[in-house]
Amino acid sequence: MLTVEELPACPVATTVRLIGNKWKLLIIRDLVMDGTRRFSDFLKSVPGISKKVLTDNLRALEEDGLIVREAFAEVPPRVEYSLSPLGETLRPILDAMQAWGEQYKEALKD
Repeated sequence: MLTVEELPACPVATTVRLIGNKWKLLIIRDLVMDGTRRFSDFLKSVPGISKKVLTDNLRALEEDGLIVREAFAEVPPRVEYSLSPLGETLRPILDAMQAWGEQYKEALKD
């Protein structure tokens, strides 16, 4: 996890640094909307993402404390991802983005 000194001074820039790429945002969207997910679930719901990019982004989100990775000692192995308590605090941001996107689409219809 980054230290406060390593983060941008601007709070908006900090948020963009943590969730600003399209893959991270779509991963978080899935966790907000659907709850706990498996790796293969993300591959189906995030169009165009490769396994490597998904792995890298999941690791980064975990390292930043936004998601939790739970590995189960089973055969075959099973891994599940969910929002951490800190990640849950992103829910209002995603809700606001969804509402704004819907309003924008409606405005284009006029």
